[in-house]
Amino acid sequence: MVSLAGSQIPSPSPGQSPCAAAGGTHRRPGRSMRTIRSALQQPDSAPGSPAAAPRDGFGGDAGDDSDIENLTDSVIDFHLSELAATAGPAHPAAVAKSSSAINAAATELLDLSRDFSDYSSFNSDISGELERLAMAAAAWAGAAPRSADAPAAAVDLNDLESMDLSPDAAPLERVEPFVLACVQGLGPDAAPDARRAAAARIRLLAKHRSDIRELIGVSGAIPALVPLLRSTDPVAQENAVTALLNLSLEERNRSAITAAGAIKPLVYALRTGTAAAKQNAACALLSLSCIEENRATIGACGAIPPLVALLSAGSTRGKKDALTTLYRLCSARRNKERAVSAGAIVPLVHLIGERGSGTCEKAMVVLGSLAGIAEGREAVVEAGGISALVEAIEDGPAKEKEFAVVALLQLCSDSPHNRALLVREGAIPPLVALSQSGSARAKHKAETLLGYLREQRHGVGCRAGSVAATSLAR
Repeated sequence: MVSLAGSQIPSPSPGQSPCAAAGGTHRRPGRSMRTIRSALQQPDSAPGSPAAAPRDGFGGDAGDDSDIENLTDSVIDFHLSELAATAGPAHPAAVAKSSSAINAAATELLDLSRDFSDYSSFNSDISGELERLAMAAAAWAGAAPRSADAPAAAVDLNDLESMDLSPDAAPLERVEPFVLACVQGLGPDAAPDARRAAAARIRLLAKHRSDIRELIGVSGAIPALVPLLRSTDPVAQENAVTALLNLSLEERNRSAITAAGAIKPLVYALRTGTAAAKQNAACALLSLSCIEENRATIGACGAIPPLVALLSAGSTRGKKDALTTLYRLCSARRNKERAVSAGAIVPLVHLIGERGSGTCEKAMVVLGSLAGIAEGREAVVEAGGISALVEAIEDGPAKEKEFAVVALLQLCSDSPHNRALLVREGAIPPLVALSQSGSARAKHKAETLLGYLREQRHGVGCRAGSVAATSLAR
């Protein structure tokens, strides 16, 4: 089997942009929620999972909208399950992974899941097949895959439509001829219809099993799929995007996808593709951002503005995928600045008001992340974010209150001005109530924020007294 261990992300030469390096040879020329609240002297004014269905995204083909909206499985939790399985001695990848590498990967996933899973009533919503993949047997048949240049056995690719791809029914030696035939169908000399069909079949094969995804990754399919990301045929582009997304679920394929120059073409698909292609491109970029070095490259290649556009104009599914991807990318400060400049704050504040859609809590998490920089805090205040978050603490369910107080704490911890605005919004009564009846995390955050507000009021009182004493002395 061809090893991908040596695959590296190409480093940009002096003066070359990160996205140029990543692109390789494939380059081409609130609602304003302001509310009027009573003064502090009137504290009584404060108001008192379906089963996962396959989707056209993280390993699943599209069903109807109701099936798409029923997805609640957490990609983070399932990745952790696969990670645990990988650590076991029975898994073939265990030979290639040291315990330190496994621990590092687990730590990163746990950090990401802290806000998007552990403390949330919703999940990441970007994986339709991962639960089955985490539970399925992934034993190799023991035969090394042949080179893509080797002649493929005569197969009828139409048989894939009805083929049982379970490990027992389809060992790798049976699947391999289909994979090689698909790779040949993706060749530059193939007819456009043949390339479109081959991408669709790679997409189908890659959604089922980890070992098949690994087989596809070493058979030459990845660099053959990348040019289709810029195809003017929307079906071919969507098939290529989704095939690469499904392949990226296999950890060792991510470096190969990056090295093949897929980042910039994926951003192109995120801007120009069908609704499904945009959503799946966002998820593919999220998967590639598991490689920390890719996060800056993805931002530099222009991914942030189309992700922000997806927040405003996408479907509910698209908004969720964009929120999750922005959260990961905005761990890099420069990407926070790009998100604020691209106008992310206004749609995030609006999403806080979309109760029951599954986007509210995610929007609060991303808003809190962007509030980590001064430009972000200013933009949140200007967009009416403090009012929206106070409203969520007053009227929202328990988890929304918890996320709202975390975001407010980020906004106010280093800003006396924002603390004063928070007091004027009538936040003290609902914060007091939350400090007494919320979850342990919510209580702690509410008490911390109330402490800041008490310091603020005490400081204002001391300054007023000093001014009055000076006037009398004169």
